[in-house]
Amino acid sequence: MWISDSFHRTWKNSVDWLKAHPMRSVTIALAVYVLAEVFFLPFNDIKALRSKNPVTTAFMREHAQKAKEEGRGFRKRQTWVRLAEIPKDVVNAVIISEDGTFWSHRGFDWYEFKESIERNVEEGRPARGASTITQQLVKNLYLSSAKNPLRKMKEWILTWWMERTLSKSRILELYLNVIEFGDAVYGVEAASRFYFAKSVQTVTRMEAAQLAAIIPSPRRHRADSDQPYVVRRTELILERMTARGL
Repeated sequence: MWISDSFHRTWKNSVDWLKAHPMRSVTIALAVYVLAEVFFLPFNDIKALRSKNPVTTAFMREHAQKAKEEGRGFRKRQTWVRLAEIPKDVVNAVIISEDGTFWSHRGFDWYEFKESIERNVEEGRPARGASTITQQLVKNLYLSSAKNPLRKMKEWILTWWMERTLSKSRILELYLNVIEFGDAVYGVEAASRFYFAKSVQTVTRMEAAQLAAIIPSPRRHRADSDQPYVVRRTELILERMTARGL
C-alpha cells in the first residue's frame, strides 16, 4: 500500500512538473526519442559485413515497394563480384566521380562539405552534394532517401562506425556491388551486363567512365547513351583519371 501511494505521488509530481515546464518537457521527450533512435541503429549489422554480403538494402526495398504501389514489376538485377575481380579502371572511375579522397579520409570529406554548403547557399538550392562513398553506402544499406535532420544524424553516426569497423577495401567492395545503376540494376557487374552485354571484367576504360558517370542520377541517364550529361561527365572523369596518372 505504501509503495502504491508513493508511486502515485511521484507520478503526480512528475506530471505537474511537466505541465509547469512545457518547453523543457518537449526538449526531454525529443532527447529521449533521439537516444532511442541511436540505440537501435544497426551497429552489429555493420560488424557482420566484415565477412557477410548483404542480401538486400533499404533502397532496394524502397524501390520494390514503390514499384508495387505503381503496379509495376520489380526484378532485381545484381551479381556479386569481389573487389579483386573489378578492373582498376572501374574502381578509379567511380572514386574519381564520387569521392576523390576516399582512400585518405575517415568517412567525411570536410573540404567538399564546405564547398557544397557555399555553392548551395549561392544558388539557393541543393546544387552540389558532398556525400562520400561511405556515406552513400550507409544510406543505401540502412536508411531511406528521405531528407531530414534525424536521417542525416543517423547517416553520420553509422558512417563514423563503418569507417572504424570495416576496411576501406571492404567498404569499396560493398559499395560497388549495391550502388544503383538504373531501375532495379545494382552493382557494377549487373550494370555492365545490362548496358554493355558483358562482364565488368572486360569493360573498356571508356565504358568504366560511362558507368561512373551515371551514378549521381541512374534513373535519368543510361551509361550506353549519348546524352550530353553522360558525355560531359564521362569526358571529365577520363580527364581527371589521366591527370592523376590512373
